[in-house]
Amino acid sequence: MTIQEMEKGYKEEITYQKRMLKNLGYWFQLNAIISGIGIVLIYFFNHHNLWLNILGIALFIIGALGMLMFGYAGWKGQQNIHAIVNDFDQKINYFRKNYPKKQVH
Repeated sequence: MTIQEMEKGYKEEITYQKRMLKNLGYWFQLNAIISGIGIVLIYFFNHHNLWLNILGIALFIIGALGMLMFGYAGWKGQQNIHAIVNDFDQKINYFRKNYPKKQVH
């Protein structure tokens, strides 16, 4: 494997990870909307309709738990991207130190 192939592989992996983080952001937004709908149902139907109030509470809880889950996954994904970048930097520095005759880009 050449340095260029390794660099291309790392760039593809980072691009893939960033795309997945963007998808997690969409899921986080969806759960925020679900939670917001739950809050609206709780607020407007607190004393008028028991079933809509219960539905609002359930939507709020589901949305909040989803936001926690996808927020944590996004945070871990950011850590994963940083780990990949650090690993790539370490490998490039190793090759530059141990094989100075070969050109490293």
